[in-house]
Amino acid sequence: MSTDYKAWRVEEQGGDYVGSEKILNTGDLPEGEVLIRVSHSSLNYKDALSASGNKGVTRNFPHTPGIDAAGEVVESSSDSITAGASVIVTGYDLGMNTDGGFGEYIRVPAAWCVPMPAGWNARTAMIYGTAGLTAGLCVQKLLKMGAAPEQGAVAVSGASGAVGSVAVELLSGLGFDVVAISGKADHAEDLKALGAKDVVGRDALSQEKKPLLKPVFANAVDTVGGTPLAEMLKQVKPGGSVSCCGLVAGPQLETTVLPFILRGVNLLGVDSVEIPLADKVSVWEKFAGEWACPKTEASARDIGRAELDGALKAFLKGESAGKIVLDHSK
Repeated sequence: MSTDYKAWRVEEQGGDYVGSEKILNTGDLPEGEVLIRVSHSSLNYKDALSASGNKGVTRNFPHTPGIDAAGEVVESSSDSITAGASVIVTGYDLGMNTDGGFGEYIRVPAAWCVPMPAGWNARTAMIYGTAGLTAGLCVQKLLKMGAAPEQGAVAVSGASGAVGSVAVELLSGLGFDVVAISGKADHAEDLKALGAKDVVGRDALSQEKKPLLKPVFANAVDTVGGTPLAEMLKQVKPGGSVSCCGLVAGPQLETTVLPFILRGVNLLGVDSVEIPLADKVSVWEKFAGEWACPKTEASARDIGRAELDGALKAFLKGESAGKIVLDHSK
């Protein structure tokens, strides 16, 4: 049975890409075992790229962005997912070339669905969303490499952003001394409230000609890529690790091998999209338990579909901070 629903739809108009609310029908959604009534989504940089017409993210338009979604299963042909279940869907092709969480309904493969952790609801899940999942995966990789608080300070670049802010609170909660690196000076107090011991400007990672700099960080989470990542690698202590998950400062990495062969620095790539479902479940369960970030949860901001355009453009301008949740009931 098909039903009409509301979605924030991006269309190409005279070479520009324009998003607005449209009435769609579930009968037009792609094939998949599970139909989900979405109550909440989460805003991410990739959503902003999709909404701007970036063909590297979304090939065909009209399109409904939203790489995150949480809600209730209303139809299922899968034995593993039952109607009435609360689920989380992040990553894979959702919101890229499959209509995403900025619509009130999605239809996806059962293999994309994570059961809602005990004690959580859809809004809580979307406060974390792909950004929180990515932060958790970054921290998890550092821990697997042996990162420990007694080794020294851990840096977080892009600390005011959706990924960075969760990483700051999570690492602080695990006992690390966190140095938050941010280009937004007016967010320094917010970052300290999340647990950062120190907040420095992005000039701490401005380009230097020297191939190595004084080692000051035991480990790091990099959310921006480009030159800041190259400069961060020069400042990591021997044997330290950097989890890398972003490219807002550019996809190119111009560096030397010296941090790797003279200090044994480890560069750890972090993917939150195509990883096995079990890996996602593990991180979600931790955030619903011992990794909970109550300050992040308390500071999250809810918006409705009518506010999406401005919020997504702020991402592209580097003006977005903290966690933003799309509430379809607003």
